[in-house]
Amino acid sequence: MDTLIVNFVFFLLILVSIITWTIAFMKYKQMKQVALISEEFNKRFWDAKNWKDGEKIASESQSDLALIAQEGFSVFNEYSKNTGALKYAGDIRDALEPPLYQETQKILRRHERGLAELASIGSTAPFIGLFGTVWGIMNAMKTIGESGQATIDMVAGPVGEALIATAIGIAAALPAVIFYNYFVRKMKIWTTELDTFNESFIRLASRQVKPKKTAGDENAK
Repeated sequence: MDTLIVNFVFFLLILVSIITWTIAFMKYKQMKQVALISEEFNKRFWDAKNWKDGEKIASESQSDLALIAQEGFSVFNEYSKNTGALKYAGDIRDALEPPLYQETQKILRRHERGLAELASIGSTAPFIGLFGTVWGIMNAMKTIGESGQATIDMVAGPVGEALIATAIGIAAALPAVIFYNYFVRKMKIWTTELDTFNESFIRLASRQVKPKKTAGDENAK
């Protein structure tokens, strides 16, 4: 039973190590693809000749920036049709900022999947390995006590084998921590990119809004 528990610890650490590398590979591939299609969309969008062409380009893409633009165009069209509604009582910036912020957070939450798992593995794997080590040493001491002999050969073998669990735990945790920090840094950079696009889109939308006529303008006529 004691050996079975130590072997289970070894199996668990190997399993979390495989999970770590799988998550890292998938997220690296995902982020690389996101960056490529977003860069392509960004160029096409800002090279558009007018507002309508920009809307058409946004509708044809599924990049993160395109999703934000699609939400922005949808809100802008509603704002233009319902200028008298209380929902759109402010200027276009007031109408666009909340939905664009919500869309950005939705995108970021999707990209954050897997980071919690990496953080958990990085923080718990050493303790799992330490548990295996402590359990293995207890088992070794029990065997030595039952034999009535405590020579170096009898102690070094079982204890050394038990210490391997700690080494495997650290080996499983280290890549998880490195990958977690790497992807968090990438996420911060991507968040800045999304915020920059949001602000640029809002400024562009503001230029498309026709000035509202005031009571003074009507009286002047």
